[in-house]
Amino acid sequence: MRIITVNTNGIRAAARKGFFEWLAQQDADVVCVQETKAQIDQLSDPIFHPEGYHCYYHDAEKKGYSGVALFCKHKPDEVIVGMGFDELDCEGRYLEARFGKLSVMSLYLPSGSAKEERQLVKYRGMDFFLPKMKELRDEGRDFVICGDWNIAHKNEDIKNWKGNKKNSGFLPEERAWLDTLFDEEGFVDAFREIEQEEHAYTWWSNRGQAWANNTGWRIDYHILSPSLKGTVQATQVYKEERFSDHAPLTIDYNYEIANT
Repeated sequence: MRIITVNTNGIRAAARKGFFEWLAQQDADVVCVQETKAQIDQLSDPIFHPEGYHCYYHDAEKKGYSGVALFCKHKPDEVIVGMGFDELDCEGRYLEARFGKLSVMSLYLPSGSAKEERQLVKYRGMDFFLPKMKELRDEGRDFVICGDWNIAHKNEDIKNWKGNKKNSGFLPEERAWLDTLFDEEGFVDAFREIEQEEHAYTWWSNRGQAWANNTGWRIDYHILSPSLKGTVQATQVYKEERFSDHAPLTIDYNYEIANT
């Protein structure tokens, strides 16, 4: 099973930069997209419904903002739109495809960098989402939650960690929340299941020379249910082309959707 997650920072802009041509060559089972920044009626062009995939979009009520998508090679048994938390669901931040006992989600957690009010929205979303993850785990579901979590976990996940300790995305409270996910609740950071090279990131600010200097953050994740620990076979952060300020993260699993 191959799953790709990517924040496109505007799916129409990513399309103009060659994203869908690249995607057609990847043979992914599921593609999780965040920050589509489009309403479904703006995506009538066939390019936004790639051949061979069942395509689902969850738009934000606010035009040109947020939004997530799922492209699934296998038709899901069920697609769940929204996480059940109105404050975030109106912003189009969650889609879940269910294939038997497997769930694959596209998640876009808020950024709190714009202002304190948005940081509080982010915290409320985090407070809601952890119990949801535990509920899915306790139901016995296998799941992969893909997306832009807007949090770098540890020092190795951010180039300038010393200078960002007081900034949204690397705050102690945010990092402690991920500690709880991984260390106390048993959820799995799939990327770290395999030894990685130093300075592997998935997002670079458009300011300054962040991309050129690899001054990045790893804020895009595949987070797994404990039941999927040990299934990761390969990981790749694709940097040969730039479709947005994020890079696609591809992970291959020893798991067959058809067998669920």
